[in-house]
Amino acid sequence: MRDAYSNVTVRETLAIATRTASANGTGVDRYLNGAAFQDALVIVHTGTITDGTHAIDVQESDDNTTFTSVAASELQGTEPSIGAADDNKMYVVGYKGLKRYIRAAVTASGTSSGGTYGASVLLANPRTAPVVHP
Repeated sequence: MRDAYSNVTVRETLAIATRTASANGTGVDRYLNGAAFQDALVIVHTGTITDGTHAIDVQESDDNTTFTSVAASELQGTEPSIGAADDNKMYVVGYKGLKRYIRAAVTASGTSSGGTYGASVLLANPRTAPVVHP
């Protein structure tokens, strides 16, 4: 099938929360339910950002334990640095790498009350379809 429901799924990596400190998201397995997803996007969505800077870093791993920052050459778009002017925005960063796990991490600085945001990973184009949704 060539419809979105059969070929795309979304998983949370960085839970929506009001943040004043740096945090690592949960690793998202690109081999979910036996469907090796060839494409991935990291989607960051913001609510109210009161203060500070919240720099998003897309990270990759072979084992879901040791994560490293993805090289700029393996990304499409720019990892956002979120500030007080970025209320209610959405950012999309494509991942072209080959690692099995990806996640979003954030480095927060200059915060007192922080900001509300989260990140998800959209997985697309599985080698085996249809996708099994929870």
